[in-house]
Amino acid sequence: MRVAIAGAGAVGRSIAGELLENGHEVLLVDKAPTAISVERVPQAEWLLADACEITSLDEAALQRCNVVIAATGDDKVNLVVSLLAKTEYGVPRVVARVNNPKNEWLFNESWGVDVAVSTPRLMSALVEEAVSVGDLVRLLRFSHGDANLVELTLPPESTLAGTRVGDVQWPEDTSLVTIIRGTRVLAPTPDDSLEAGDELLFVAAQAREEQLEDLLSARRAG
Repeated sequence: MRVAIAGAGAVGRSIAGELLENGHEVLLVDKAPTAISVERVPQAEWLLADACEITSLDEAALQRCNVVIAATGDDKVNLVVSLLAKTEYGVPRVVARVNNPKNEWLFNESWGVDVAVSTPRLMSALVEEAVSVGDLVRLLRFSHGDANLVELTLPPESTLAGTRVGDVQWPEDTSLVTIIRGTRVLAPTPDDSLEAGDELLFVAAQAREEQLEDLLSARRAG
């Protein structure tokens, strides 16, 4: 898979390094000469250019990319890169970094964004997840379909503890995608049972989040 990353700062380089380790082809684009640190990610391709310029994106051959990641520290730049990647080059998947949570509402399909990642929101969510059992925590927002990646740690008193996944009447427009149990990551099957302390990851419509939280956190009688 070919991935172009706009922004070769610490965030962009970190993403590039991980993608390269997983066998992907990565191009880092940045307009600041000081950001071009080839020795830090030598396996990546590097391009000194302004990712908001069509000529630069032509040079980057964005039409050959499977994914574009707008990872600069400027939300305006990330929005422009996302819009150009989607509308001018038809990139199948566009991921954008949100620096200021107040701008998060802009990062949607109207601006070409498939997935918006707000670092401050993610950090606060991880803090909440660390101290909250039974509370739904929103980790990521997917623009298409108004869906979110959400997490909830199943409390011991939940009525669903010990219940088979296939026996649960999940709310409409929700899907259980992963169960994290201790150090294990499980792809849930209908025969798997839910256990207290399981970290459950769902893709869910925002309108169903409250209903999902009520279902998972419902306490046993008595």
